[in-house]
Amino acid sequence: MPRHAAEQVLQSLRESPVVLVNGPRQAGKTTLVRDQILPGLGGSFVTFDDEQQLQACLADPVTFLERPFPMVIDEFQRAGDSLLRAVKALVDRDRSPGRILLTGSTRFLTVPHVTESLAGRIHIVELWPFAPGEAARLGAGSDGLLPSLFQDSSLVSAFRGQTMPHRREYLEALCRGGYPEAQRLDPAARRRFFANYIRTVTQRDVPQISRIQHIAELPRILRLLAASTAQEVNDVDMAGRLSIDRRTLRANYVPLLHTVYLAFEVPAWSRNLVARVSKRSKSYLADTGIATHLIGADPQRLAEPTAVATGPLIETFVAGLLVRQIARFGDDLGVSVFHYRTHTGTEIDLVLESFDGQIVGVEVKATASVREDDFRHLRALRDRLDGLADTRFVRGVVFYSGSEPLSFGDRLEALPIATLWLPQS
Repeated sequence: MPRHAAEQVLQSLRESPVVLVNGPRQAGKTTLVRDQILPGLGGSFVTFDDEQQLQACLADPVTFLERPFPMVIDEFQRAGDSLLRAVKALVDRDRSPGRILLTGSTRFLTVPHVTESLAGRIHIVELWPFAPGEAARLGAGSDGLLPSLFQDSSLVSAFRGQTMPHRREYLEALCRGGYPEAQRLDPAARRRFFANYIRTVTQRDVPQISRIQHIAELPRILRLLAASTAQEVNDVDMAGRLSIDRRTLRANYVPLLHTVYLAFEVPAWSRNLVARVSKRSKSYLADTGIATHLIGADPQRLAEPTAVATGPLIETFVAGLLVRQIARFGDDLGVSVFHYRTHTGTEIDLVLESFDGQIVGVEVKATASVREDDFRHLRALRDRLDGLADTRFVRGVVFYSGSEPLSFGDRLEALPIATLWLPQS
């Protein structure tokens, strides 16, 4: 199945001697590089899921790299720092682009004990599990709303008249998640897939990059993060509930879940608009399928009016789609994602900021209808930013599970969640 990241990888191979396709296990990295990239380039392929190949590399990494270029090394992190040093020496002798293509299931280059980062020699392309447009085979124009959010033209007309999913379909999509393997499974088989996935990542992948003593604690921490997804991180409360030292939790356990792409955090945003804003990050599980599995949710339960998990899970769903699009378009747009909350009550789920100070505010509603009052925080942010010289409020969007794109006045719009992935008219 074609992936949006394929063009990014090909472009990077034309520009950099080393390219790393980084992302969660089972996101489709091997299929992308082996079946979609390599056939058009020639070269060689090796995977370190093959224990014999791994042992040969560990014994003599320099000789191991004597293969036809471009050389694809799958799950490179299993060979550790010694492979990276050999790759550095190789490309320093010849900086021709497109020599080495690595794939990795951890943010290995950020692990503290790794001494070689390949800085200045490597392009990194993040490959996340399927975005909805990829899963539905909607083509290259899908999953591409982010650049349009930073343009001045209204998005209401771009999607007016398009058929949108019903609320139940959104709930089914977030329970299914994005992992390619999980797309074709029935709910019972999908639960087994998620259980085995969590076990593999926490019990196999984590020990390869960390020597923390209590590996068995990671699933407990992940379950707690799932129950509190889309909320600000309170290390003291979390440590107390887990009976783990707060500093150990923050320094060791939580970063490991980020390193293996099971969770991510969105930092707080401030432009000194007010004297006191929250400094805590918000935490999200990286895949809503895993999140719903961990808390025992399904579409029927989430559809109930009293379901308290629905709102945070839909926000997690939207945040994950935006993170995917930032990975796809981020190099061109220079976009970072934050959240915003003041001690006086103004709260905005996500704030997107470009490198040149353009701001898009994002609110997420689980409801199928939207009201004027849903824009009050976005309106307050707009009015504050309009008084500043070094920034510009481009747009405020409320994503909701209804079917109509609607204008709510000056640079404020309500958009169905599906506009994040549907091609524009």
